[in-house]
Amino acid sequence: MYWQDKWVFKDTIEYEIKYAGNYGLKGEKRGKKTKPTPEQIKRQNQLNKEKKMRRLLKANFEQGDLWLTLKYKKGAKPCVSSVEKELKRFISLMRRRYKSHNAEFKFVYRIEIGSQGGVHIHMVVPRIRGADTEILIQEAWKVGRVNYQTLDNGDYKELASYITKPLNEETYKQLSFLPSEEVKKFVKYSSSRNLTRPKPIRKEYSRRTVHKMLLYGPEPSKGYFIVKESVFHGYNSFTGMSYLHYTERKLDDG
Repeated sequence: MYWQDKWVFKDTIEYEIKYAGNYGLKGEKRGKKTKPTPEQIKRQNQLNKEKKMRRLLKANFEQGDLWLTLKYKKGAKPCVSSVEKELKRFISLMRRRYKSHNAEFKFVYRIEIGSQGGVHIHMVVPRIRGADTEILIQEAWKVGRVNYQTLDNGDYKELASYITKPLNEETYKQLSFLPSEEVKKFVKYSSSRNLTRPKPIRKEYSRRTVHKMLLYGPEPSKGYFIVKESVFHGYNSFTGMSYLHYTERKLDDG
């Protein structure tokens, strides 16, 4: 028996098909099973974080929404508690402003420290259609300037990787003077509670069905096409069992 996990988004559908048992499919060549190294486990955990973040972004944001960098005035080096206090005030104000435009404020953010020791905050937020969102944001962030980038209609792979990236050795050295509880503020991302948390729709497939799919390739759903570069078929190096991942994208009108 195989499991198919299916994630449905606005313009795409993602599929992950993997074997659910302990033995390989009859007639199917099984890959060599290997014991994962600590480094491989660490890398796999990071890839899982990136995948989870990418799907969170796809479920809640779309083309035209904003990737912000909230900065402080040049030379300012606020303490962590001051940053959190200012961020809390900013989020509270933005919720009220979005509500006044019949829109919902939601976000994903991460606090970061620059090479010169300056603290800034990266944040993904929705754009208010019919309003100048950039001006509303700059007016609410009173301690510095705001840089803006517009989200495209991609799969947010690079953005998810950036938000979830582990701290490097140099950054840890910059933060070495802080208590461990404050260092944690720079390690993880935060998100609003009103985000949609995507969950897969699980379906069981017979061995025969999946064997045919592995041989000839998956068929796209009606109104969709399969993104060729998204198709991955191989063997899980930890279990030795085969898997298939691919993404469908909605056809344009006409």
